Amino acid sequence: MERNQITKLVLISLFAALIAAGAFIKIPLVPAPMTLQTLFALLSASCLPPMMALSSVVVYLFLGAIGLPIFTTGGGIAAMLGPTGGYLIGMVPAVIVGSVIMKIPSKRPRLSSFISAIVSTLIIYLVGLPWLGVKMELSVTATLASGLFPFIVGDIIKIIVTAFVSPVIRPRISEMLLK
Repeated sequence: MERNQITKLVLISLFAALIAAGAFIKIPLVPAPMTLQTLFALLSASCLPPMMALSSVVVYLFLGAIGLPIFTTGGGIAAMLGPTGGYLIGMVPAVIVGSVIMKIPSKRPRLSSFISAIVSTLIIYLVGLPWLGVKMELSVTATLASGLFPFIVGDIIKIIVTAFVSPVIRPRISEMLLK
């Protein structure tokens, strides 16, 4: 296996591990805790090429689906398909779109990271909120009250962190991938 392939595998594994570790850094809220999973997914989207960002999330979801307790609710298919599973599954399209946004040439990498993180976060909510509402049989108001409003401040902080950290990390990752 050539060096570049090994570098890609290491980066994919690193971001999958960061997303998994983020599940354990949480503030317990009901029905879904606030975690750093999405921060690391946002960083994956804004630092890695699209297929690598997607691969990092797919590896994370696969490991959780086969039973490793790396979701906030444990592991296994039941945890993945539970009330908060939509947020997990929403990370798939979120990192693809967020990473594609980062491929658009820009002289303002911080702004690109900021936009990528906002769009990715919105996609996670677009998948996660309806899933939560259906699984818990909540009204639209109750779904928003339990699955959106408590998380807005934390998500704004994650978006800002991504916008500041990504422009520092992304060029180094690009250098590594060119070697």
